[in-house]
Amino acid sequence: MRATVVSATGGPEVLTYSDCPEPELNPGDVLVDVIASGVNFIDVYHRMGRYPLSLPFVPGNEGAGTVAAVGEDVEGVSVGDVVAWANVMGSYAERAVVPVSHLLLVPEGVEPELAAAVTLQGLTAHYLTHSVHEVKPGDDVLVHAAAGGMGLLLTQIAKLRGARVIGTVSTEEKEELARQAGADEVLRYRGFADAVRDLTGSGVHVVYDGVGAATFDESLAALRPRGMMALYGQASGPVPPVDPQLLAREGSLFLTRPSLGSYIATKDELAWRASDIFGWLASGRLRVHISRRYPLAEAARAHEDLEARRTTGKVLLIP
Repeated sequence: MRATVVSATGGPEVLTYSDCPEPELNPGDVLVDVIASGVNFIDVYHRMGRYPLSLPFVPGNEGAGTVAAVGEDVEGVSVGDVVAWANVMGSYAERAVVPVSHLLLVPEGVEPELAAAVTLQGLTAHYLTHSVHEVKPGDDVLVHAAAGGMGLLLTQIAKLRGARVIGTVSTEEKEELARQAGADEVLRYRGFADAVRDLTGSGVHVVYDGVGAATFDESLAALRPRGMMALYGQASGPVPPVDPQLLAREGSLFLTRPSLGSYIATKDELAWRASDIFGWLASGRLRVHISRRYPLAEAARAHEDLEARRTTGKVLLIP
C-alpha cells in the first residue's frame, strides 16, 4: 500500500509518500480502507518531534473508511461497515489498522468525509464544553482561532448550550466564518483581553485556547474571577513555565492542559461523545466546514498551509 511516512523529524519536507507493507492485523484489530484522513495540529507536533515517537512512523490520528477485514475477538463490526476513529496513529495511508475499542460506526446520514473531518475535533470540542468546563446558558465563552476546525465546532457547540461566544480571528474572511458559526462577537488578537472586558464587564467564564504561547497571558487576563483557562493546544508554540501564584493574583483562576485520551478513557464515554456529535451532524444542528482536500501524496503541502494559517475549517487527505 501507499502511505505518508516520517523517517526523521523536522519540517513538512520530512513527510514522504512511500510504498509500505500492508499493516498487520492482530486480535482485537480492524483493517480499514481509508476514505479520508483528518489533518490536525497534533500531526504537526508529531512530525516536528515535539511529541516524540519512535521512527519511522505513519502520522495521522483521525480518519474514516470501510472495514476490509476484522481480526480475532472482534464483535459488533463487520466487513463493509463505514467507520471512523480518533486518537489512533497511522491514518495517513491507504489502509489503517484500528483497535475495535477505538472504532465508531458512522450512522446513516453522515458522509464518510464528514465523519473523518469531525471525529477528533468533535470529540475534543465535546469534552471541552461538557466536561472541562460545563458550558451553561448565559456563560461568556472566549474561543481562539474561531474560524479553524476546532474553533468552528467549539463555537457551534457552545451556542447549542446557550452561551455567548466571543471569537478571535486574524482576517475579515475568518471573521465571517466565525459569525456564520454563531459567534456573537468577533475580535482581532491585538488587545483582545481589554476588548473582552469591555464586552463582559468582568471577563469570560472560560477561555478555549489552542494557540498557546502567543495568546496565553492575555487569555488569563480575559477571565473573570474563578474562571477556567483550557489550554488544549499550542499552535503558536509551547507556553513557558507558569508561576501558580499568578492564578491567585488574577482572581483564583483555574488552569488545565487537557488531552483527548483522558476524556474518552472508557468505551461508554467515547460512545456518549460520539453519539452527540454524529447526532448533531445528522440533524443539521452541527455543520463541518471542510476548506481543503489534498491528495495523500501532498500531505507536506497540507501541513505547510495549516502552519501558515492559510486554511480555515477542516483539512482532509484523500488516498
